[in-house]
Amino acid sequence: MPTEPLSQKEIEDRLRELPGWSLEGDRIARTYRLGTHFAATALVVHVAQIQEELNHHSDLTLGYDTVTLSVHTHSAGGALTELDFELATRVDRIAPTHGAA
Repeated sequence: MPTEPLSQKEIEDRLRELPGWSLEGDRIARTYRLGTHFAATALVVHVAQIQEELNHHSDLTLGYDTVTLSVHTHSAGGALTELDFELATRVDRIAPTHGAA
């Protein structure tokens, strides 16, 4: 997957496809709320699996019933790339299976 930095327009277009995600500085981020701490922990493990598959890792924070991801591409100088949006898309696909809202 290309790690070329995306333009501001490409970032804005991709964010429109990912409700709940926002631009925070040089990163995209989202917080998921879950029903229990166990469900949040299970989501973290599932996200870690996806990150390993992509060889692309976010900052991942586990709260009592929340999971927050914040991501950009270190190898692209901290810019946003297609890889960041692929990770976000894949996490969005599996989050509801854990009861995330």
